[in-house]
Amino acid sequence: MNEKNEIRKQLIKNMFLNFIIFTAILLVFDLIIYNEVAYSLYNSIDKELQNSVNRIGNMQQPEKINDRVERDFYKDFEKIEHKNQAINPRLIRIERNEAGEIQNKDALGPISNYSDEIKFNNSLNTVYNLQIQNEYNYRCINFEEEKDGEKIYVQVLANVDGEAVTLTNMKNTLIFGTITLVVVSMVVSYVLSKKAIKPMMVAYKKQTEFVQNASHELRTPLAIIQAKQELLLTEPNAKIIDKSEDINLTLKETRRLTKLISELMELARNDENNKSLEKQDTDLNKLIKEIATPYIDIAKMQEKEIKLDLNYNKNIKLNQSKINQLLVILLDNAVKYTNSGDTITIKTYDKDSKCNIEVQDTGIGISDESINHIFERFYRDDKARSRQTGGNGLGLSIAKTIVNLHGGTIKAFHNNPKGTIIRLRI
Repeated sequence: MNEKNEIRKQLIKNMFLNFIIFTAILLVFDLIIYNEVAYSLYNSIDKELQNSVNRIGNMQQPEKINDRVERDFYKDFEKIEHKNQAINPRLIRIERNEAGEIQNKDALGPISNYSDEIKFNNSLNTVYNLQIQNEYNYRCINFEEEKDGEKIYVQVLANVDGEAVTLTNMKNTLIFGTITLVVVSMVVSYVLSKKAIKPMMVAYKKQTEFVQNASHELRTPLAIIQAKQELLLTEPNAKIIDKSEDINLTLKETRRLTKLISELMELARNDENNKSLEKQDTDLNKLIKEIATPYIDIAKMQEKEIKLDLNYNKNIKLNQSKINQLLVILLDNAVKYTNSGDTITIKTYDKDSKCNIEVQDTGIGISDESINHIFERFYRDDKARSRQTGGNGLGLSIAKTIVNLHGGTIKAFHNNPKGTIIRLRI
């Protein structure tokens, strides 16, 4: 239960982490878009305002104009300026004295009605925003100028109502879109977190099942051993020959317990080693012949036959010790679950540039329900029969981990008309 709570906490934590990251990226993206649009809208206007400063600066330095054409241009331009007109009709020129009082109200037109609301600061040559009656929007710039021998301040205004409306609409759109995407991001964050946590849930479930199954498998032989030993203690004067059956059963369960612990340690080692296998060039056909030879003799004694159909005529990089263990597991299962007169065939061949190994038998086969589960740990098609043959349901799990360590796949198929085919590809 504690593990499940921890997983749920991790799910919530991942969900909020994804949500915060997504929302932060979205807000930064909105900010960049808004600033870029504002810059593009105001850029040309700001340039006009700066140019108005430069034009006045040029007017105050007539000594730099050397030829007649430039002097005539200067005179014409000066006339326009003294009429309080700007080249860009959007620009409004306001003249102020050193106290900041407007000197040319008569030349301001309709805006003169709001002259008292036109704020002024002594900041020079810097573009700033100005709003009148919370409705009319302007971009402004201030600079100094001499007129009739006196220093005055010139405030140039450019109406930007259209740009302000565009930015307001865009801001509202971004806010609405952001709220919508934030809600979507919450849902998406939950789905992604749940998907990310799914392997943990699967691993937790498998771990729980593994511990339960391992406990059960360990408990059975321990219970038998304990019962038989306690029974022996009740008859301390009995002879060994009279209790040989109980002693033999105790030894049998001890061997099964030893095998189970060995297989559990093997699985743990394989999980820990992951893919750190030392491999060497191997003649696969030769290796299989060496492994199969003792099983051929065992099969003959049980009136069974093992055939070799080896057609993979290349060397392949393998960990020979692991492949030996793998084939021993497959052959051991094949011999256990076949009857007298049955045949076991080991095949190798090259297909799709991969090494294919098959262990086929004509034995009792596997049910349709179990064929997709036989590589799971502690899974047995017939628990009673497997226990009688000494199986713990771990052999094929070990086989699968070995194949995975070699980057391959292993699957089980029905062998028509009867029996099983275990096929692995490396």
